[in-house]
Amino acid sequence: MTSILNADLHCHSVVSDGTLTPELLAERARKNGVELWALTDHDEIGGQHRAAAAAKAQGMKYLTGTEISVTFIGTTVHIVGLGFNPDDENMIAGLQKTRGGRRERAMEMSDGLDKVGIKGAFDGALKYVGNPDLISRTHFGRFLVETGVCKDTNEVFRKYLTEGKPGYVEHKWANLKDAVTWIRQGGGVAVIAHPARYKFTANEEYALFTEFKAHGGQAVEVVTGSHTAAEYVTYAATALEFGLAASRGSDFHDPSESHTDLGTLPYLPGNLTPVWDLLADRIR
Repeated sequence: MTSILNADLHCHSVVSDGTLTPELLAERARKNGVELWALTDHDEIGGQHRAAAAAKAQGMKYLTGTEISVTFIGTTVHIVGLGFNPDDENMIAGLQKTRGGRRERAMEMSDGLDKVGIKGAFDGALKYVGNPDLISRTHFGRFLVETGVCKDTNEVFRKYLTEGKPGYVEHKWANLKDAVTWIRQGGGVAVIAHPARYKFTANEEYALFTEFKAHGGQAVEVVTGSHTAAEYVTYAATALEFGLAASRGSDFHDPSESHTDLGTLPYLPGNLTPVWDLLADRIR
Protein backbone atom coordinates (compact mmCIF):
# COMPACT_ATOMS: atom_id res chain seq x y z
CA MET A 1 0.00 0.00 0.00
CA THR A 2 0.93 3.68 0.08
CA SER A 3 1.06 6.47 2.64
CA ILE A 4 -1.63 8.19 0.53
CA LEU A 5 -4.35 6.07 2.09
CA ASN A 6 -7.32 7.18 4.16
CA ALA A 7 -6.61 4.87 7.09
CA ASP A 8 -8.18 5.56 10.47
CA LEU A 9 -6.57 3.24 13.00
CA HIS A 10 -7.69 4.77 16.31
CA CYS A 11 -11.30 5.19 17.49
CA HIS A 12 -13.63 4.04 20.25
CA SER A 13 -17.09 2.49 20.47
CA VAL A 14 -19.64 1.87 23.22
CA VAL A 15 -17.58 -1.19 24.14
CA SER A 16 -15.25 1.27 25.94
CA ASP A 17 -15.85 5.03 26.15
CA GLY A 18 -17.24 5.94 22.75
CA THR A 19 -20.93 6.63 22.16
CA LEU A 20 -21.49 4.79 18.84
CA THR A 21 -21.75 1.07 18.20
CA PRO A 22 -19.08 -0.62 16.07
CA GLU A 23 -21.64 -0.80 13.28
CA LEU A 24 -22.41 2.93 13.37
CA LEU A 25 -18.70 3.74 13.53
CA ALA A 26 -18.05 1.63 10.45
CA GLU A 27 -20.86 3.38 8.60
CA ARG A 28 -19.56 6.81 9.59
CA ALA A 29 -15.99 5.90 8.65
CA ARG A 30 -17.04 4.70 5.20
CA LYS A 31 -19.14 7.83 4.57
CA ASN A 32 -16.03 9.89 5.36
CA GLY A 33 -13.95 7.98 2.85
CA VAL A 34 -12.01 5.67 5.18
CA GLU A 35 -10.42 2.81 3.24
CA LEU A 36 -8.67 0.97 6.08
CA TRP A 37 -10.20 1.02 9.57
CA ALA A 38 -9.47 -0.25 13.08
CA LEU A 39 -11.61 -0.10 16.22
CA THR A 40 -9.29 0.42 19.22
CA ASP A 41 -11.39 0.30 22.37
CA HIS A 42 -9.59 0.91 25.68
CA ASP A 43 -8.22 -2.29 27.24
CA GLU A 44 -10.92 -4.31 25.50
CA ILE A 45 -11.25 -6.40 22.34
CA GLY A 46 -14.84 -7.57 22.82
CA GLY A 47 -16.06 -5.54 19.84
CA GLN A 48 -13.54 -6.83 17.32
CA HIS A 49 -15.64 -9.45 15.54
CA ARG A 50 -18.55 -7.02 15.24
CA ALA A 51 -16.25 -4.31 13.89
CA ALA A 52 -14.65 -6.62 11.34
CA ALA A 53 -18.06 -7.76 10.10
CA ALA A 54 -19.30 -4.16 9.93
CA ALA A 55 -16.22 -3.08 7.97
CA LYS A 56 -16.77 -5.90 5.49
CA ALA A 57 -20.43 -4.91 5.09
CA GLN A 58 -19.30 -1.34 4.33
CA GLY A 59 -16.66 -2.47 1.83
CA MET A 60 -13.73 -1.32 4.00
CA LYS A 61 -10.51 -3.13 4.81
CA TYR A 62 -10.06 -3.86 8.52
CA LEU A 63 -7.32 -4.33 11.12
CA THR A 64 -8.02 -5.56 14.63
CA GLY A 65 -7.20 -3.00 17.32
CA THR A 66 -7.10 -2.04 20.97
CA GLU A 67 -5.63 0.77 23.08
CA ILE A 68 -3.85 -0.46 26.19
CA SER A 69 -3.32 1.80 29.21
CA VAL A 70 0.25 1.64 30.54
CA THR A 71 1.95 3.28 33.51
CA PHE A 72 5.36 4.68 32.51
CA ILE A 73 7.40 6.81 34.93
CA GLY A 74 4.24 7.74 36.79
CA THR A 75 2.30 8.77 33.68
CA THR A 76 -0.50 6.95 31.87
CA VAL A 77 0.66 6.18 28.33
CA HIS A 78 -1.46 4.50 25.68
CA ILE A 79 -0.18 1.74 23.41
CA VAL A 80 -2.31 0.83 20.41
CA GLY A 81 -2.18 -2.75 19.18
CA LEU A 82 -3.03 -3.46 15.53
CA GLY A 83 -3.44 -6.64 13.51
CA PHE A 84 -3.39 -9.17 16.37
CA ASN A 85 -5.49 -12.32 16.72
CA PRO A 86 -8.67 -11.16 18.54
CA ASP A 87 -9.04 -14.59 20.13
CA ASP A 88 -5.51 -14.71 21.56
CA GLU A 89 -5.84 -16.05 25.10
CA ASN A 90 -2.81 -14.20 26.51
CA MET A 91 -4.11 -10.85 25.31
CA ILE A 92 -7.63 -11.52 26.55
CA ALA A 93 -6.30 -12.46 30.00
CA GLY A 94 -3.89 -9.53 30.13
CA LEU A 95 -6.54 -6.98 29.20
CA GLN A 96 -8.97 -8.46 31.68
CA LYS A 97 -6.38 -8.03 34.41
CA THR A 98 -5.58 -4.42 33.52
CA ARG A 99 -9.31 -3.57 33.46
CA GLY A 100 -9.60 -4.83 37.02
CA GLY A 101 -10.15 -2.14 39.59
CA ARG A 102 -11.87 0.37 37.31
CA ARG A 103 -15.14 0.10 39.25
CA GLU A 104 -13.39 0.62 42.59
CA ARG A 105 -11.49 3.56 41.13
CA ALA A 106 -14.74 5.04 39.82
CA MET A 107 -16.33 4.83 43.26
CA GLU A 108 -13.35 6.68 44.75
CA MET A 109 -13.70 9.33 42.04
CA SER A 110 -17.37 9.70 42.93
CA ASP A 111 -16.48 10.09 46.62
CA GLY A 112 -14.02 12.87 45.74
CA LEU A 113 -16.65 14.71 43.72
CA ASP A 114 -19.19 14.26 46.51
CA LYS A 115 -16.86 16.11 48.89
CA VAL A 116 -17.06 19.22 46.67
CA GLY A 117 -20.83 19.07 46.43
CA ILE A 118 -21.35 16.96 43.28
CA LYS A 119 -23.76 14.22 44.31
CA GLY A 120 -24.59 10.94 42.57
CA ALA A 121 -21.68 10.99 40.14
CA PHE A 122 -21.09 7.23 40.14
CA ASP A 123 -24.70 6.37 39.25
CA GLY A 124 -24.79 9.29 36.82
CA ALA A 125 -21.67 8.09 35.03
CA LEU A 126 -23.02 4.54 34.82
CA LYS A 127 -25.82 5.77 32.54
CA TYR A 128 -23.20 6.41 29.85
CA VAL A 129 -21.35 3.11 30.22
CA GLY A 130 -21.81 0.43 27.56
CA ASN A 131 -19.45 -1.92 29.45
CA PRO A 132 -19.51 -1.49 33.28
CA ASP A 133 -16.02 -3.02 33.51
CA LEU A 134 -14.71 -0.01 31.60
CA ILE A 135 -16.23 2.92 33.49
CA SER A 136 -13.81 5.83 33.03
CA ARG A 137 -13.26 9.54 33.48
CA THR A 138 -14.97 10.14 30.14
CA HIS A 139 -18.25 8.78 31.51
CA PHE A 140 -18.01 11.05 34.55
CA GLY A 141 -17.32 13.92 32.17
CA ARG A 142 -20.53 13.29 30.23
CA PHE A 143 -22.53 13.23 33.47
CA LEU A 144 -21.05 16.55 34.65
CA VAL A 145 -21.86 18.18 31.30
CA GLU A 146 -25.40 16.76 31.28
CA THR A 147 -26.09 18.10 34.77
CA GLY A 148 -24.72 21.55 33.93
CA VAL A 149 -21.73 21.45 36.27
CA CYS A 150 -19.47 22.13 33.26
CA LYS A 151 -20.12 23.33 29.73
CA ASP A 152 -18.04 20.63 28.01
CA THR A 153 -15.79 17.68 28.78
CA ASN A 154 -12.64 19.80 28.42
CA GLU A 155 -13.80 21.94 31.34
CA VAL A 156 -14.63 18.79 33.33
CA PHE A 157 -11.13 17.41 33.00
CA ARG A 158 -9.51 20.76 33.72
CA LYS A 159 -11.51 21.37 36.91
CA TYR A 160 -12.24 17.94 38.31
CA LEU A 161 -10.57 14.92 36.72
CA THR A 162 -6.84 15.60 36.34
CA GLU A 163 -4.13 15.13 38.93
CA GLY A 164 -4.65 17.30 42.00
CA LYS A 165 -8.38 17.84 41.29
CA PRO A 166 -11.26 16.48 43.41
CA GLY A 167 -12.31 13.60 41.12
CA TYR A 168 -8.85 12.33 40.17
CA VAL A 169 -7.81 8.86 41.34
CA GLU A 170 -4.62 7.28 40.04
CA HIS A 171 -4.84 3.75 38.64
CA LYS A 172 -2.01 1.27 38.24
CA TRP A 173 -2.13 0.03 34.67
CA ALA A 174 -0.10 -2.59 32.82
CA ASN A 175 3.60 -1.99 32.31
CA LEU A 176 5.07 -1.17 28.91
CA LYS A 177 6.77 -4.53 28.44
CA ASP A 178 3.57 -6.48 29.16
CA ALA A 179 1.45 -4.43 26.75
CA VAL A 180 3.92 -4.72 23.87
CA THR A 181 4.40 -8.43 24.57
CA TRP A 182 0.66 -9.19 24.51
CA ILE A 183 0.34 -7.43 21.16
CA ARG A 184 3.37 -9.10 19.61
CA GLN A 185 2.50 -12.58 20.87
CA GLY A 186 -0.93 -12.13 19.32
CA GLY A 187 0.71 -11.46 15.95
CA GLY A 188 0.20 -7.70 15.98
CA VAL A 189 2.18 -4.47 15.91
CA ALA A 190 2.50 -2.15 18.93
CA VAL A 191 2.11 1.61 18.37
CA ILE A 192 2.76 4.53 20.75
CA ALA A 193 -0.49 6.52 20.68
CA HIS A 194 -0.57 10.35 20.42
CA PRO A 195 2.92 10.90 21.95
CA ALA A 196 2.59 14.69 22.19
CA ARG A 197 -0.15 14.35 24.80
CA TYR A 198 2.14 13.05 27.54
CA LYS A 199 4.11 16.27 28.05
CA PHE A 200 7.30 14.39 28.85
CA THR A 201 10.64 16.12 29.06
CA ALA A 202 13.01 15.36 26.19
CA ASN A 203 14.86 12.81 28.32
CA GLU A 204 11.64 11.12 29.48
CA GLU A 205 10.32 10.88 25.93
CA TYR A 206 13.64 9.44 24.73
CA ALA A 207 13.39 6.84 27.50
CA LEU A 208 9.84 5.93 26.43
CA PHE A 209 10.79 5.41 22.79
CA THR A 210 14.00 3.57 23.66
CA GLU A 211 12.28 1.14 26.04
CA PHE A 212 9.31 0.70 23.70
CA LYS A 213 11.57 -0.30 20.85
CA ALA A 214 13.66 -2.58 23.08
CA HIS A 215 10.50 -4.54 23.96
CA GLY A 216 9.62 -4.95 20.28
CA GLY A 217 7.42 -1.90 19.62
CA GLN A 218 7.35 -1.03 15.94
CA ALA A 219 5.32 2.13 15.28
CA VAL A 220 4.16 5.54 16.51
CA GLU A 221 1.08 7.64 15.77
CA VAL A 222 2.31 10.61 13.77
CA VAL A 223 -0.95 12.01 12.39
CA THR A 224 -3.63 11.87 15.09
CA GLY A 225 -6.54 13.95 16.30
CA SER A 226 -4.75 15.67 19.20
CA HIS A 227 -1.55 16.54 17.30
CA THR A 228 -0.92 19.91 15.72
CA ALA A 229 0.61 20.30 12.25
CA ALA A 230 3.96 21.07 13.92
CA GLU A 231 3.68 17.88 15.97
CA TYR A 232 3.12 15.86 12.78
CA VAL A 233 6.55 17.07 11.72
CA THR A 234 8.13 16.43 15.13
CA TYR A 235 6.93 12.85 15.38
CA ALA A 236 7.63 12.09 11.75
CA ALA A 237 11.25 12.91 12.60
CA THR A 238 11.01 10.78 15.76
CA ALA A 239 9.71 7.83 13.73
CA LEU A 240 12.71 8.12 11.41
CA GLU A 241 15.13 8.54 14.31
CA PHE A 242 13.96 5.35 16.02
CA GLY A 243 13.27 3.34 12.88
CA LEU A 244 9.54 3.12 13.58
CA ALA A 245 6.63 2.85 11.19
CA ALA A 246 3.97 5.58 11.29
CA SER A 247 0.29 5.32 12.10
CA ARG A 248 -2.70 7.59 11.53
CA GLY A 249 -5.93 7.78 13.54
CA SER A 250 -8.54 10.30 14.63
CA ASP A 251 -9.08 9.02 18.22
CA PHE A 252 -12.79 9.58 17.54
CA HIS A 253 -15.20 8.99 20.45
CA ASP A 254 -18.38 10.91 19.75
CA PRO A 255 -19.85 13.19 17.05
CA SER A 256 -20.26 16.17 19.41
CA GLU A 257 -17.23 15.68 21.69
CA SER A 258 -14.44 14.77 19.30
CA HIS A 259 -12.40 17.52 17.63
CA THR A 260 -11.51 15.27 14.70
CA ASP A 261 -14.00 13.12 12.80
CA LEU A 262 -13.20 9.70 11.39
CA GLY A 263 -11.26 9.85 8.14
CA THR A 264 -10.63 13.62 8.11
CA LEU A 265 -6.93 13.79 9.01
CA PRO A 266 -4.14 14.72 6.59
CA TYR A 267 -2.29 11.84 4.95
CA LEU A 268 0.92 10.51 6.45
CA PRO A 269 4.11 12.21 5.24
CA GLY A 270 5.42 10.30 2.25
CA ASN A 271 8.92 9.66 3.65
CA LEU A 272 7.61 7.36 6.40
CA THR A 273 6.82 3.64 6.41
CA PRO A 274 3.07 3.28 7.02
CA VAL A 275 2.22 0.83 9.78
CA TRP A 276 -0.14 -0.99 7.43
CA ASP A 277 2.86 -2.02 5.33
CA LEU A 278 3.96 -4.16 8.31
CA LEU A 279 0.52 -5.73 8.52
CA ALA A 280 -0.34 -6.48 4.91
CA ASP A 281 -1.06 -10.13 5.69
CA ARG A 282 -3.34 -9.23 8.64
CA ILE A 283 -5.66 -6.86 6.77
CA ARG A 284 -9.07 -8.40 6.25
